[in-house]
Amino acid sequence: MVLPLLLLIASSALAAQQPATPPKAEASKPAVKDSAQADPADEKPVVTTHSIKAAGKELKYTVTTGKLPIRNAAGETEADMFFVAYTLDGEANPGSRPLMFSFNGGPGSSSVWLHLGALGPKRVKMLGDGRMPPPPFESVDNEHTWLDQTDLVFIDPVGTGYSRARKPELGKKFWGVEGDIESVGEFIRLYLGRYERWASPLFLVGESYGTTRAAGLSGYLIEKGIAFNGVLLISSILNFQTARFTKGNDLPYVLFLPTYTATAWYHKKLPGDLQKGGLRKAVDESKAWAASGYAEALAKGDRLTPGERADTMGKLSRYTGIERRYLDQVDLRVEIQHFIKELLRNEKKTVGRLDSRFDGIDELAVSETPDFDPAMAIIRPPYTAAFNDYVRRELNYKSDMPYHILGGGIGTWDWGSAGRGYADVSEALRAAFAKNRYMKLFVGSGYFDLATPFFATEYTLSHMGLDPSLRKNITIAEYEAGHMMYIHDVSLEKLRRDVAGFLRNALPAK
Repeated sequence: MVLPLLLLIASSALAAQQPATPPKAEASKPAVKDSAQADPADEKPVVTTHSIKAAGKELKYTVTTGKLPIRNAAGETEADMFFVAYTLDGEANPGSRPLMFSFNGGPGSSSVWLHLGALGPKRVKMLGDGRMPPPPFESVDNEHTWLDQTDLVFIDPVGTGYSRARKPELGKKFWGVEGDIESVGEFIRLYLGRYERWASPLFLVGESYGTTRAAGLSGYLIEKGIAFNGVLLISSILNFQTARFTKGNDLPYVLFLPTYTATAWYHKKLPGDLQKGGLRKAVDESKAWAASGYAEALAKGDRLTPGERADTMGKLSRYTGIERRYLDQVDLRVEIQHFIKELLRNEKKTVGRLDSRFDGIDELAVSETPDFDPAMAIIRPPYTAAFNDYVRRELNYKSDMPYHILGGGIGTWDWGSAGRGYADVSEALRAAFAKNRYMKLFVGSGYFDLATPFFATEYTLSHMGLDPSLRKNITIAEYEAGHMMYIHDVSLEKLRRDVAGFLRNALPAK
């Protein structure tokens, strides 16, 4: 997709974090000694067997729950990385079955969301639209599991879930763009060897910051000789300039606008013709104006004439559902936190960041930014309770350590420095495509995701400098839900169908 004028408004202003690029193979230090064997202190994994009915048949499978040691160049274990692996039983050649590594984002999130939300054979029971049911919470069989298509390994990076550095002072080695990619890459290498999966077709799936990690890994690991058949990005962010509302960076205002429009449509705040035309029509119209008239207006800045400013204000009000007076006061630029607060202010409500279909109630309606994200408030308790119950009672893994679902286990994140203002791993993804022309890419986005908007993802993909011959390798799918589209039953089913088709296309012909 070509977005005219967007590059004109992308400034070189520094973001709050420093930029980062995935480490080059020559500069990265060896992770382990070639002869390193399992540490005597390494805990033994717990192995259990289960079965469910899914995809119209019974699936019998084995679950391996445990940790792998992450060692330095001297062979000293510096961290232990927790994982849950699912392998389908009864395969004639299990070592060559497709294998998918999965993780979530944050930074600082465990893998629980994809694990118990979409991919695994169990999922957290939510209401049909994704809202939280009354407690107590439970997990149920997931008839939409991906296990019939591929074996699954859910990875918790160091500082998330049960993964820990051996010493507190070692944690900072793993809490940054480069250290995170290197350590998760080392986990993948180690898993392939210990569980004899080097002959398997390989896939990566990440969500949110996990897409940053997945894109970085695709470029990093191919330099280690590990090539992927496919990479799946759920709610993607590869170039952080597209999402940082910093002084002088007008790009996010343009790229968030279609999601503002989708949100306003859902809450019935758009003009009658846009409401009646449906979500897709409203979004398409918003995208077209965002990439042309709005981008041009922001690029002009103070050079806008009074007439141009009034016209822009009217169009912006049309596509956001926000009053012209407010838009004038914020100089035609609505930051994400302000939109969340402003759209339903007259009802004394906010909208969710992770899923803008949901609304919240703040202490003071008059405040400038929201007190909390109602979408996170809806999903965090069920997933926390369900995982802690599931891992102990069904997977038989016992630990008194807190399982860090999201946050609480990592320190300050090192975004790296590469002479630019924002972390951006799209170049690593482009390089992986160039070096492995068989690799396929799946990108899934939610219309109501205000954390990683779909238009920002489209912009990034169309500005990677990817050779035209490789663009056919990209599949894009959009869902009428939010950041975690799979909590919405209809979107969960669609995601399963979309991914099944993608995996069939990404596997080599037999």
